[in-house]
Amino acid sequence: MTSPQHQPGATPPPGCPAQAVPQPPPGCPAGAVPSPAAGRSPAQPDASAPVKLYGPDFAADPHRFYRHLRQFGALAPVEIAPEVTALLVTDYRAALDLLHDDTTWSKDSRAWMQTVPADSPIMPMLGWRPNVFFSDGAAHERYREVITDGFRLVEPHELRARVHHAADTLIRRFGAEGRVDLIADYARLIPLLMFNNLFGMPDSYSDQLIEAIAGMLEGNSPEEAAAANAAYESYIMELVGSKKAQRGKDLTSWFMDHPNGLSDEELIHNIILTMGAGNEPLANLIGNALARMLSDDRYYNTLSGGALTAHDAINEVLWNDPPLGNYSAHFPVRDVFFHGTWVRAGQLVMVSYAAANSQFGVAPLERTRSGSGSHLSWAAGPHGCPVQRDALLIATTAIERLTAWLSDIELDVDRDELVWRNGAFHRALAALPARFSPITPDQAGATPWDSSPSSSTPSERTSTERQPASAR
Repeated sequence: MTSPQHQPGATPPPGCPAQAVPQPPPGCPAGAVPSPAAGRSPAQPDASAPVKLYGPDFAADPHRFYRHLRQFGALAPVEIAPEVTALLVTDYRAALDLLHDDTTWSKDSRAWMQTVPADSPIMPMLGWRPNVFFSDGAAHERYREVITDGFRLVEPHELRARVHHAADTLIRRFGAEGRVDLIADYARLIPLLMFNNLFGMPDSYSDQLIEAIAGMLEGNSPEEAAAANAAYESYIMELVGSKKAQRGKDLTSWFMDHPNGLSDEELIHNIILTMGAGNEPLANLIGNALARMLSDDRYYNTLSGGALTAHDAINEVLWNDPPLGNYSAHFPVRDVFFHGTWVRAGQLVMVSYAAANSQFGVAPLERTRSGSGSHLSWAAGPHGCPVQRDALLIATTAIERLTAWLSDIELDVDRDELVWRNGAFHRALAALPARFSPITPDQAGATPWDSSPSSSTPSERTSTERQPASAR
């Protein structure tokens, strides 16, 4: 946290040289820092220029970039999209100080948005909306309670049954083929099937949601992206309209009936946020963990009952390959001297969970298994992930279900041939080709076709009379 002696113009403590808290020179750009030690940036010929956090080089080996960025100190200048710069926190202690200080740092991006091209590709990730991500203080607490209280009404055993149903549905689609892209055909779809179900839409709407999200992520043209966005908006409006007409035992109904009283606009934006924030990181977590299990000899026997588990793979990913490598956008409410760097009021500062986690090197398996220390992949402080329990349960169960049905599954390419998706925020595979012994409905023994599908709504004993915690 920024201590008093770190405020602009403050008097240095006794024995500390006056220049320890420098005033930014006239005309100095916000966040100016000394040039790093000799050596070229991985992506830039000028080592003092902002380092690009996008492009194939960064996607292939982001940790090489983070090692370079640490030469700048706790904060480093980066470019997250063409003509969009930020300061990136790469130091673990500095990251914690920022994430826990909601007095100095705001999440409201509206003023910053005026400085960025309106059509910038990062606007969907950083543009302000009335939701839990971009609010402070009482408004943030109000939105967060709606989300946490809603998910609290989903019992763990019921959530696990829903994952089984979603996983079995997908495995039945490709089980007879003997080959699968575990990203496109499994990891990316599991969260969408889950959210379609949890928010109260029938299974028949799953493909509509999947196609809309896929179009927004992979649209090859502005027209395709716009059409996908319109399809997603149509899905959300139909969801809200159906629950206004008849409530159910689902997150949409619980969000609507929460005593915090969301407006229609707030309701829609927090549903969109919950689906979006849950989908991409959760899909990446499942995909990255499966890639680790299928390419690391220590996990080879795990698929048929070895010592290491899906939980181990997930912990390793959260420490060393977090599915959302860089995010937690913050904006200081005043000029502040933070961990050795001047930051101007309103300047974009992001946290690199990946760099902070790996500050002292790759976390060994012994550390990830023992629980010693804490990774930052869920963020921290008042804006830490509100549904960690549910995300972990979904990811773990999805992996266990897949490897239970397809016990001999293995990579269909060498690990070195896997391609990572471009982007400053996520750490995500473009594809994860795998092969396995085909399974069919008529084969002997248990198959996904034999499993009883879970109900698309909670069972009767999932508390029809229960109300959100704030109402009790």
